[in-house]
Amino acid sequence: MNGTGTFVAGVGRTDFSRRSGRSVAALGAAAAVAALRDSGLAAHDVDAVIPVGGSLFTEDLMAALGLRDDVLDAYAPPGGNAGIASIGLADVMLRSGTAEVVLIVLARNGRSGSRIARRVGLLPGQQFREALEQPHGWVAPAQWYAMIARRHLELHGTPVAALAEVALTMRAHAQLNRGAQMYGRPITRADYDASPYVTEPYRLLDCCLETDGAVAVILTSRDRGGHGARDIPLLACRTARPESADDLTNRRDWMRIGLTLAAPAAFEAAGLGPEDVDAAMIYDCFTFEVLHQLEEAGFCARGGAAEFVLSGRIRLGGQLPVNTHGGLLSEGHLLGLGHVAESVRQLRAEADRRQVDGARVVAVTGWGDWGDGSLALFGRRER
Repeated sequence: MNGTGTFVAGVGRTDFSRRSGRSVAALGAAAAVAALRDSGLAAHDVDAVIPVGGSLFTEDLMAALGLRDDVLDAYAPPGGNAGIASIGLADVMLRSGTAEVVLIVLARNGRSGSRIARRVGLLPGQQFREALEQPHGWVAPAQWYAMIARRHLELHGTPVAALAEVALTMRAHAQLNRGAQMYGRPITRADYDASPYVTEPYRLLDCCLETDGAVAVILTSRDRGGHGARDIPLLACRTARPESADDLTNRRDWMRIGLTLAAPAAFEAAGLGPEDVDAAMIYDCFTFEVLHQLEEAGFCARGGAAEFVLSGRIRLGGQLPVNTHGGLLSEGHLLGLGHVAESVRQLRAEADRRQVDGARVVAVTGWGDWGDGSLALFGRRER
């Protein structure tokens, strides 16, 4: 590694499961230790920490890892965009000289502990949720985001088959990933059609997993010479929010989200375009959100995602393999930091049977709250 900038030096994770049997602090420490080992750095090298997700604190990591007493910390906003937003926050700390080694950790018992029904209370705009929506039974993310999906289906004639193809693709990719929660549990189109509706058009298999586990990422600005041969450059990371940021129903355009603004800004900062991306890790909290973000990130035109997906372009071997690890739908739901870890594996050519041939640039999206969005680009500009 030569020159200056921000680099991913290490990634680590625990097993992903429905019941970890471990505390959140223990999960976070285990993922952090794995990331440090992967990076070749030591705990005393870490001078900044970003705990993600609201269940883990800097003090937990200081006690478990023996971090320095003067370690800095920062917290990304809550919600699904936090994983990629934390990458942008680390980038600011590193480029400003505030820190040289930043440890990002997300740990939670998202299936056996703090499940989604409890976490929605952290979302912004609670005055709308409590006074207008909850009295009418509109209480879960699937219900809010199904409205966006339904709007797209009506505007563009998007077939339900496209949602099914996303679910099937994520599950097929997970069968190549022994660390995936759904490894060894393939599905067919008949399985998809038989899964019960959660809120139309979303069936159970359109919805992401709830997961116990942890992921850690270490970023650095140090020039590590030969020791940094496996370090992966962060080319750009940008974040934005949509119009009417605390409420969905008052927007003039439900398709326009934070990613609509963040993606072109990230591509411009990196000197790249969507056509330069070899694989994409899309925040797949629901199947339609893959279609939605493919369009808003510029990988296809609005209304074009169904054809893009149904043509096989997002499968391994296709034009733009998506979520080669299985994503939130089939690997595990750790707020998108698992997507970052998979990007690093792909760019190091360490993805085994799911490796994308010649991967040089990988895009990772974030999605959260009411449409906060991020795009991070990892890899190398030269083609």
